[in-house]
Amino acid sequence: MLRTLDELVEAAGARPPARIAVAAGHDPDVIEALKRAADIGLATGTLFGNEERIRALARTAGCELADEQVVHEPDETRAAHRAVALIREGRAGLLMKGKLSTGTLLKAVLDTDSGLRTGRLLSQVIVFQVPGFDRLMLMGDAAVNIAPTLEQKADICRNAIEVAHALGIWKPNLALLCALEQVKGDMPATVDAAALTQMNRRGQLAGAYVEGPIALDAPLSRFAAERKGIASPLIENTDIFIAPDIEAANILYRAILYFARGESCGIVVGAKVPLILLSRAETSETKLRSIALAMLAAG
Repeated sequence: MLRTLDELVEAAGARPPARIAVAAGHDPDVIEALKRAADIGLATGTLFGNEERIRALARTAGCELADEQVVHEPDETRAAHRAVALIREGRAGLLMKGKLSTGTLLKAVLDTDSGLRTGRLLSQVIVFQVPGFDRLMLMGDAAVNIAPTLEQKADICRNAIEVAHALGIWKPNLALLCALEQVKGDMPATVDAAALTQMNRRGQLAGAYVEGPIALDAPLSRFAAERKGIASPLIENTDIFIAPDIEAANILYRAILYFARGESCGIVVGAKVPLILLSRAETSETKLRSIALAMLAAG
C-alpha cells in the first residue's frame, strides 16, 4: 500500500513512460509539470494549442519540446477534440487539461461519436495526505457531479474504490459523509447514505467496507466516536470520504489544503483513460503527482 504522495510518484516511475495528450497546452504550470515528468522519465506530452505561446512558455521553463510535441491549434474546442482523437488513435494514453474550461474538455470526452465514453459515470477522485496521518486518503466528487442521485453516488463510490485499489488499498473503508449519523427523511443525503450502506452489505457496491450516514468527526476521532456511541471499522481508519454533493466536497477539499496544510493530486475516472483535470489554482507539483496517479489508475 502506498502511504505518501512521493511513494505514489515513485510507483508510477517504475512503469513505462506515459504519453499525454494536452488540450490547450499554453499553460505555464502544465508545461512545468511536463518538464518535471520528462526529467524523471515519467511521461512526455503532445500539446495542442497556441504554438507560439507554448514554445515561449517552454523556453521560460527550460523545457525542450520536439517539433512533433506541439500541434498548433489555437481554438480551444478543436484543441480538445484533437487531443481526444490522439487517445482514440492509440498515440497517447492519458488526457490532460491545459488552459481551457473543464466543460469544454468534457464535451469532447463525452462526444457520442468521437469521444471517450465507456457508459460509466465520470467523477473526480482526489488523493491527499495530511500532516499527522500515516497514510494516503481519497475523497470525491469535488468537480464533476453537482447534485448526484443515489445511482450516481454509487458510481462515485465505485470510481473511488477503483483508484484506492490502484494504490494498493485492497479493502478500503469508505465513509458516506453527512451532517449526522441518523437517517432523517428531511435530510436526503442521510437516506442515500443508508441505502448505499445496504447496497454494500448485499454485494451491489463491492470492493470496500461502506458505512453511512456518518459525520466527519467520528471517522477522524475515537474520542468523538465514543462520545456518540459509535463503534465502526471507520474510526481513525477511513480511506475514502464521499461527500453528499459537489459543494460539500469542494469545501472539504479546500479545507484539507488550506486549513490542514494537506497536499493532493486528482484525476477524473470513468472514461476510456484517466483525465487529468485540475483547477487553475493547482501547482505544477500537484499536476505532476496527478500524472503519476493517472498512470497508476490506467494500469
